[in-house]
Amino acid sequence: MAEKITRINPEGLHETPGYHHITVVEAGRTAHLAGQCPVDLGGDVVGVGDLDAQIDQVVVNAMAALRAVAAGPEDVIRSVIYVASNDQKVLGHAWARLVDSALGEAFTTASTLLGVAQLGFSDQLIEVDLTAAL
Repeated sequence: MAEKITRINPEGLHETPGYHHITVVEAGRTAHLAGQCPVDLGGDVVGVGDLDAQIDQVVVNAMAALRAVAAGPEDVIRSVIYVASNDQKVLGHAWARLVDSALGEAFTTASTLLGVAQLGFSDQLIEVDLTAAL
């Protein structure tokens, strides 16, 4: 599907740290993944207090969800990253770790990074919401 996805950074908009301002999908089906959380198969939040461990679990979960619909990071057309922090350095660290992960290519598309006050699970520090073109 990747050949039907065009990523654009038009003139007149600021440079980005790797994502694109616009993602165009020619046609087809999309998969809207639920926010992927740092939760293991037993339903427990992993890495309490450890953002890196939680990011790693989110990557594992997101990759499994993408595989379930025969997609990969290259098929992601939109991402939203929620981090339970108001510290810009923490947000930047989360972005960098995600970009350097197996899921990294997903973040070359239209992306939003948000610092939030709280997420759904106790002790949860990050959640990643993805949409993929199939």
